[in-house]
Amino acid sequence: MAQPGQIVHATQSSSLADILERILDKGIVIAGDIKISLADIELLDIKIRLLIASVDKAKEMGIDWWESDPALSSRAGVLEQENSLLRERLDRLEASMAAMPS
Repeated sequence: MAQPGQIVHATQSSSLADILERILDKGIVIAGDIKISLADIELLDIKIRLLIASVDKAKEMGIDWWESDPALSSRAGVLEQENSLLRERLDRLEASMAAMPS
């Protein structure tokens, strides 16, 4: 019990794991802009956007760029190969259409 004249502070301790779990579950966005101008002429404009969230939360928000990034996904290589084959096929079709008499 506090003595008269004493200030009582309520504290809640959370471990780093609890905080990280909360951040990944809810997500956190950090945003900032950097602009460098000289004599009212904008020389550089950098927009920084950082999202920290779990994979499930990111997918829930419609973010899934890592699934098609060749550096991060094994499936991306297959898609790249399929895309290349389709482009070659389209080129052949266009060439044969151009060679046909009108």
